[in-house]
Amino acid sequence: MGIVAILFIVLMLLGVPLAFTIGISSLAFFVVTHGISWIIPIQKMVASTQSFPLLAVPFFILAGNLMNETGITKRLVKFANVLTGHLAGGLALVSCVLSTLMGGISGSACADAAMETRILGPAMLKRGYTKGYACAVNSITSLITATIPPGVGLILYGVTGEVSIGKLFLAGIIPGMFMCAILMFTSWKIAKTRNYPVENECPPTLKDVWKAFKDSIWALLFPLILIGGIRLGIFTASEAGAFAVVYAFIIGKYVYKELTWKGLWNVTKTTLGDNGVILFIIMTSAILGYGIVYDKVPQTMSHFITGLSSNKYIVMFIIVVFVFIAGTFMEGTVNTLLLTPIFLPIVKNMGVDPVHFGIIFMTTVTLGGMTPPVGTAMYSSCAILQCPIDEYAKEAAPFLLAVLTEIAVLIFLPQLFMWLPNLVFGM
Repeated sequence: MGIVAILFIVLMLLGVPLAFTIGISSLAFFVVTHGISWIIPIQKMVASTQSFPLLAVPFFILAGNLMNETGITKRLVKFANVLTGHLAGGLALVSCVLSTLMGGISGSACADAAMETRILGPAMLKRGYTKGYACAVNSITSLITATIPPGVGLILYGVTGEVSIGKLFLAGIIPGMFMCAILMFTSWKIAKTRNYPVENECPPTLKDVWKAFKDSIWALLFPLILIGGIRLGIFTASEAGAFAVVYAFIIGKYVYKELTWKGLWNVTKTTLGDNGVILFIIMTSAILGYGIVYDKVPQTMSHFITGLSSNKYIVMFIIVVFVFIAGTFMEGTVNTLLLTPIFLPIVKNMGVDPVHFGIIFMTTVTLGGMTPPVGTAMYSSCAILQCPIDEYAKEAAPFLLAVLTEIAVLIFLPQLFMWLPNLVFGM
């Protein structure tokens, strides 16, 4: 695998798209390794697409794009503004709340960061927020979508690691809300120090909250219906994705009446592009995954990491550091597909619940998208507001520290969030 690793790094530094980088470097393994049939790469690419649970990914991406086209997003912005607009740095807090609400719709941190920066970014700059602060808030708060169901990353982790997607969805709710709270506090503290303006002069009345809640009710019900349906056995995670598409279409076309046929066509084109990229990465990652297993990389990594310590908490910290560094260079989908088969067996052998590890793993993997040098969510936000990366990095530091603090808490106190999936699904 040494040749593969070197070629992978070279291609990545040359700016070759990740899917092609993975595919070319994976094929190099078959060139330098004798006795392996060249039929295997083709078989692995085809087999990787023949997973029923994997159907949830394109369905949820389509549902998220549909809901963004239906007027649900602007209603959620209004709801979040009613709740937090009276506090210092109101728009920054709106971003935190909106990411929590949008987690049940978009399921993608990069999409959430781009959407919120377009909506909230210009208004933040007009009110005196720095570009770096505006980009950092909108980018890093999108991390909440990594754990709030139905996060696409959780689905990929569940499929790759053969972990219950229903349990992952439930286990992500409390960490997502905890992250919202800790990022809101960080945003408010900075805004208070800098005297950033409030959006609303007075706290909301119950009437204001109730009106905004009613306007957003169809979006807020969405994740509850999904989780309830999966738990009650009404549908699987993949069938839930299909239901989500139908639900989004009906709400957009016949309830809010904002989904036009032109909008539906734009959604279809966007979804085809998004799914094409993800599916190609999955197919090429399957080839590399075969090489990793064939060369016994998981066993080698397991012996190396467990040789450093037999304490499961220390081992998890080592893995988190490794995953975080990998996340700064590679897209989250790639890291999920490549690193899950390596690290999940290690922690399972040490008695760590795969659901517990999955929440920590996906949070750390997605965090890489908010950090230099190649964070996709970071670049999305900075490109929209034309913010220099060094200014973003400076302003993002306290938010990254807050997230790392939460990850440490999740490692040592799994009972804070694992009680919910254990209660609903049983031990």
